[in-house]
Amino acid sequence: MSYADTLTYLYANLPMFQRVGAAAYNRDLTNTLALCEELGNPQNKFKCIHIAGTNGKGSSSHMVAAILQSAGYKTGLYTSPHLKEFTERIRINGIEISQEFIVDFVERIKPAIERIHPSFFEITVAMAFDYFNTEQIEIAVMETGLGGRLDSTNVITPLLSLITNISWDHKDLLGDTLQKIATEKAGIIKSNVPVIISERQAEVSDVFMSKAKECNSRLLFADDSYAVKKLKDGVYEIQNGNESTRYELDLLGVYQAKNIKGVLAVVDELRRQGYNIINEHLAVGLRNTTGLTGLKGRWQRLDDKPLMICDTGHNEAGIKEILTQISEIKFSKLHWVLGMVKDKDVSTILQLLPKDATYYFCQAFIPRAMLADDLKEKAHAAGLQGVVVQDVNQAIAQARANSSPNDLIMIGGSTFVVAEIENL
Repeated sequence: MSYADTLTYLYANLPMFQRVGAAAYNRDLTNTLALCEELGNPQNKFKCIHIAGTNGKGSSSHMVAAILQSAGYKTGLYTSPHLKEFTERIRINGIEISQEFIVDFVERIKPAIERIHPSFFEITVAMAFDYFNTEQIEIAVMETGLGGRLDSTNVITPLLSLITNISWDHKDLLGDTLQKIATEKAGIIKSNVPVIISERQAEVSDVFMSKAKECNSRLLFADDSYAVKKLKDGVYEIQNGNESTRYELDLLGVYQAKNIKGVLAVVDELRRQGYNIINEHLAVGLRNTTGLTGLKGRWQRLDDKPLMICDTGHNEAGIKEILTQISEIKFSKLHWVLGMVKDKDVSTILQLLPKDATYYFCQAFIPRAMLADDLKEKAHAAGLQGVVVQDVNQAIAQARANSSPNDLIMIGGSTFVVAEIENL
């Protein structure tokens, strides 16, 4: 098969959560374990770091990988979903997995696929394990997909685990309370493996402490070690005891102030385990995360006049962070190109959005996307005004046409809206 044929086979034959939602979510690890067994259990043959959380796990994964790359380690990085191309999910030192490897992998494991009937995500995780083992990486950063306890990545035994943030998302699958969601995320905590929590949250701290105690795992809340002060966009003063250090991040979202604490605590633990990461490696990795790892879509500036920003934040907590950052910008009028998926808590999010903005309601080209007309109807009920322009890029073009140089155009509401931006 060609690469295109291989992707068509994967998309057509395997349920994919990003496209169809809960129908693709398997509630146990049986398929992943069976696939790994077919491959000789590659997940046990390299060292790794496991990262979960509602928000911030993607940014944190990329920052940790960038720091390890800067320190000279051959570093694998597994993240999801991809924005533009499937190969973005699996990288080594920022270089995407080759199309040739993907074709070969699917050919090799096709009999097992047709016998086990795994999901798209389960296959992708197994592929990452096989690729990292084949390429003899020194360490991998593995980001969970959905949840943690039952996530396909949770067949690894990492050097350490990081949990970034707990907030409302996927309530139908992870639970209808923050404690239930935290319990699912805490499922990545392994026996005698240290765990770091980026952000101490009163509602769920006990969940992590209880699970860590049960697993005899050393638990650290990064908040207890680090205080962060924003000096300007992307520049932070980090206080650790009596030491104060200034770091520059090329990830400009204000929410990175929360993520950076967990990332620094991860570096501390890696140093404790013998990894040679000096302060210069740390500074270079944080300053060049997007260039080193290829991360896109996190408070990414696309144009200046008018200022155009995209962000993949899509749940209540993520949208609140975006609104905080918007409040720090001087502009004349806000234009928002907005699309969402229908299995989110759409009404709650719409109630948060500013009523004095002009909205351009669109829909990503996936089955989960909420119809733009339905989104407009719900938005109008929430007091938001705008027009339907179904195609994402046509909506952006209309927002541009209606904007003055001093306006702000925001693009988001869904990862999949950001994914369809041309030339991202």
